[in-house]
Amino acid sequence: MTTEATATDLQVFTENWLDWYRAQESRLADPHGFLAITGLHWLDDRPQRFPDAPGAWHTGSDGVVVDLDDGEELVVDGRPVRGEHRFGVLPERGSVHAVWGDAVIEIAKRGGNDIVRPRHPDAPLRTAFTGTPAYAPEPRWAVTGRYIPFDAPRPTTVGAAVEGLEHVYDAPGRIEFELDGRPLSLTAFPGHGVGALTVLFTDTTSGVTTYAANRSLAVEPPAADGTVTLDFNRAANLPCAYTDLATCPLPPAENRLPVAIEAGLKIPRERGGS
Repeated sequence: MTTEATATDLQVFTENWLDWYRAQESRLADPHGFLAITGLHWLDDRPQRFPDAPGAWHTGSDGVVVDLDDGEELVVDGRPVRGEHRFGVLPERGSVHAVWGDAVIEIAKRGGNDIVRPRHPDAPLRTAFTGTPAYAPEPRWAVTGRYIPFDAPRPTTVGAAVEGLEHVYDAPGRIEFELDGRPLSLTAFPGHGVGALTVLFTDTTSGVTTYAANRSLAVEPPAADGTVTLDFNRAANLPCAYTDLATCPLPPAENRLPVAIEAGLKIPRERGGS
């Protein structure tokens, strides 16, 4: 391969990475993205009021209910609601979003618990956001691996950014790969889209230059022979890297890599990164 071709390939690789990085930052800083969250409220059978959401909220066997006072209104599925509104029983990791003025009220289930998580565009974390530090993209960190499906999905329990909370995922298989000649593997969870995978991991940069608790890597559906690409340049931060108001899962123990992955997103400035 000529030097000119190599330089062109590197330019395309870098431009593609920049497109990914900008999309990550845009989703994060959306007016109702994770940086706009102002509270993480845990529901039980006692009606509770919160300073950043209208109404009194409770949950039970029939799901989440809000009682709105006179003059209070939410818009759910494009329809204004007043008085009592029942959101019903939410599935695990499911969410419903209700509009309140310029805010969005997220109603969700995480770790078997119903929560209310308001998102306000003027949240200080969002308005002060200046971007996430990242390693410069390098092709050496885009490695080929082999996906090995399990005989049946394995229920895998992992911890969460919130102490005492647990998440359970059905892991469909693992990915084997090498870095600098060292054999490694990662348990994979279902990703977004049919056949896609997600990997949660830490490595020896975690807590040093990258966020201590976790990073996430999206993996395209494996080829017919099981081949996948692990592009660690696209190792992303989960919301808990920026805010304590997130319930992100932690990696399974076997995904704590004993190598330094000096690629992808670094510790956010909001956590002291530079």
